[in-house]
Amino acid sequence: MENNASISVSLEGNISSVPNSIINDSKMLMENSTDTSFINHAAEHWAEMRRHWVGHQAEVPKKAPQEPVISWCTTYDDLLLTSECFPRPIPLPEMVDFLVDVWHEEGLYD
Repeated sequence: MENNASISVSLEGNISSVPNSIINDSKMLMENSTDTSFINHAAEHWAEMRRHWVGHQAEVPKKAPQEPVISWCTTYDDLLLTSECFPRPIPLPEMVDFLVDVWHEEGLYD
């Protein structure tokens, strides 16, 4: 490929100094060559494995938003004073939002 490119560049630059046999050979190679563009087989394999692992996203039903586990009126002290379990696990984003709100109220988070 690089040889063909160098021949074609030299052909464009000074065609009179190149023998006819090289000109004809390079034209034939360029006409008969297939597309040799780079194909990243590893990336294609990764994408296929990801599709297999994740599944087709269009077929996955969207979950309806659930009610928060922590009530909007719950305070940090309420959480510390109780030893009762929550009805279901608290999702991490919900817990982070709760803590950030508490920290804002206490002036600990700018």
